[in-house]
Amino acid sequence: MRKYWLPITSVFAFFVFPHFIACLSNEEIQLNSQLISIKQHVPKVNSQRIFDIEIHGILLWASMGFLMPAGILTIRLSNTEECSRTKLKVLFYVHAILQVLSVLLATAGAVLSIKSFENRFNNNHQRIGLALYIAIYVQFLMGLRRPKRGSKGRSVWYFFHWLLGTTICLAGIVNTYTGLNAYHERTSKPISLWTIIYTAQISFMGFFYLFQDKWEYIQKQGVNHGNNETMTPQVEIVVPQSDGQKMITRTESGRKINALGTYFSRNNVLNKLLQQT
Repeated sequence: MRKYWLPITSVFAFFVFPHFIACLSNEEIQLNSQLISIKQHVPKVNSQRIFDIEIHGILLWASMGFLMPAGILTIRLSNTEECSRTKLKVLFYVHAILQVLSVLLATAGAVLSIKSFENRFNNNHQRIGLALYIAIYVQFLMGLRRPKRGSKGRSVWYFFHWLLGTTICLAGIVNTYTGLNAYHERTSKPISLWTIIYTAQISFMGFFYLFQDKWEYIQKQGVNHGNNETMTPQVEIVVPQSDGQKMITRTESGRKINALGTYFSRNNVLNKLLQQT
């Protein structure tokens, strides 16, 4: 029996194995072709998504990370004492142009987000971004409804316009960092260099923001007023009392107040608010 076993197995192997090997070869060829098609298709999708993410990041950085802070720094230049009427008008138009461009770029970024991304709002970047989109348009409408100087409600409008604009700017800076982290998680690309560059830019703008309040004060340090003390113009604030009398307060000599405080003091805002209450 054993002497017939070897010829039988040899014949079986001769007729069966070639078909088995051919089937394996066909399956391997089909599998390789599928893998090749997948490899050809997946990079195209990923590269397009990465490109959309990068364009979205550039648009929102230019909008909230650069143009909006630059607009705020520009309009703060109008709070100086030597600002003429012509200079004030130029600064206002520059501020308006920068903010309009910021809104347009943010709108383009929002349209790209709706069109290309999965907006599940399951992370902080998307949630903050949605709130910023709403706040930007509210601020834009407030700018269009700006009351004239000296009109009733101008002071209240100015306060809320300043408060909302500052909040949008700060939240936009924070959301730029969260966007960089989201970009790193999606693409695994390094973001250290971009984080350093953006931090340097924001640090410079923050320094310039603080420097604006101190520039006039620094210039006055070299002026001799006789008593070796830098004096600031005294501003009277009239506060009505319950007995019909008026209490007059003045700013202290040598005290430097910021831009918002200067505006409130010059326009007697505290007095107006107290009268309304």
